[in-house]
Amino acid sequence: MDEGKLQRLRALPAVHEILAELQGLDEFAKFFIEEGGVSNVTYAVRHFLTKARGEIMRSEDAYPWKLAGTDFGEAIQKWLKQEVYHELVNPAMSLRRVINATGVVLHTNCGRAVLAPKVARFVAAQAERYSNLELDVDSGERGSRYVHVEEILKQLTGAEAAMVVNNNAAAVLLVMNTLAQGKEVIVSRGELVEVGGSFRIPEVLKAGGARLVEVGSTNKTWLKDYENALGPETALLLKVHTSNYRIEGFTHAVDGNELVKLGEGAGVPVVEDLGSGSFLDGTELGFPPEPTIAQVVTAGLALVTFSGDKLLGGPQAGIIVGKREYVERLRQNQLTRALRIDKLTLAALEGTLRLYEKENLEEIPVWRMLSLPVVELRLRAEELYAHISQIEELEAEIQEDYSQVGGGAWPTVNIPTWVVAVRPRHGSVEELERFLRRGQVPILSRIRKDWVLCDGRTLLAGDSEEIVSRLQAWEEKGAKW
Repeated sequence: MDEGKLQRLRALPAVHEILAELQGLDEFAKFFIEEGGVSNVTYAVRHFLTKARGEIMRSEDAYPWKLAGTDFGEAIQKWLKQEVYHELVNPAMSLRRVINATGVVLHTNCGRAVLAPKVARFVAAQAERYSNLELDVDSGERGSRYVHVEEILKQLTGAEAAMVVNNNAAAVLLVMNTLAQGKEVIVSRGELVEVGGSFRIPEVLKAGGARLVEVGSTNKTWLKDYENALGPETALLLKVHTSNYRIEGFTHAVDGNELVKLGEGAGVPVVEDLGSGSFLDGTELGFPPEPTIAQVVTAGLALVTFSGDKLLGGPQAGIIVGKREYVERLRQNQLTRALRIDKLTLAALEGTLRLYEKENLEEIPVWRMLSLPVVELRLRAEELYAHISQIEELEAEIQEDYSQVGGGAWPTVNIPTWVVAVRPRHGSVEELERFLRRGQVPILSRIRKDWVLCDGRTLLAGDSEEIVSRLQAWEEKGAKW
């Protein structure tokens, strides 16, 4: 090999040097790191270097790019766009990235909670490698997948034991099938909720083999209603959190502490379905009081179930915590295998729980979005408006509005925010909303009072640039939509 080729090959930077260079580039490159994940970006960089070496070997004077300055940065970003970003927005894929500009933090149609970038990278690392999912490394024998999260769930909730299934409806189904098959479960009429997709608590109980016994009325249920319904066929007292609606005014409900005392006297376990359970006290952010998971566990319930992808801010999962004897019975049920979570969900859940363990709450997107100061949201709106206002085919304003939590959590709470309101000078707002939604990267907005609204609360790195680019395309197309 001639000396010129050797020198050019030696001059190629190492993978870690390129990654370090990327960290210092503009927000667009950082977006690749956050959205594509370090493992994907690393793969693209290695591919980039392999291509460069091939070009050097094939040509006497090939020098694919300059190793410093603008040319290097542009070359790397161009390659990333081809290798990483294309996969994220590949229109050939049915499941693809969307931009959530609705201000609904836990948007059910968009996958609810967004994982922390650090957690997403951990999931990607587990996906492309073998893992100790069900391996006891010390003994070399088969282990349990639940050990990876049980100890930390016990620590965070104060429960004796814990396990995880694929969603909260599955958790309730498993509890019914294990503890109440062929027997009665007493539930307040005001708690017979229907959640997204028309899944109803009575139907889940029925599928689990339990017989529902309704007590009380829609707005008022008293302890004596449960007491009067107790009988030899009673297997459980069930309390269900009305996550996605509220009854206000002339109401009364029995709390978990009262039910536990009643259940202990009758020898009947008490189970509570928390729905959007939270480790954090939302009152510190101005939300209405809701008991935390740890507070509910303290009441002494047999089992507590809640979702992983709502206020917890992790993946879709049904988490079950409570007394060891009951969790062990659930584990022995053959249905558990059909409802268990896979290794990627487990990785996402463990990664999220570790953030709570280390109290790195600012890294959890759900809580970061919910806690954004109004003044910062105003600044975000002003920055986006500064670009959109330059598009002649559009009118734009900054307006006060409200975001929502979503996902069945705090359904009556409106969170103050600032939005950029846009409407076309030619055409309708419906056409503009549809144009945004049907782009290569779908942009979800909402319409209010003849304006298309974009709420910065739920925008992630790179989203604002995508919105501006798409709106510029509206103008370039002559607004013929």
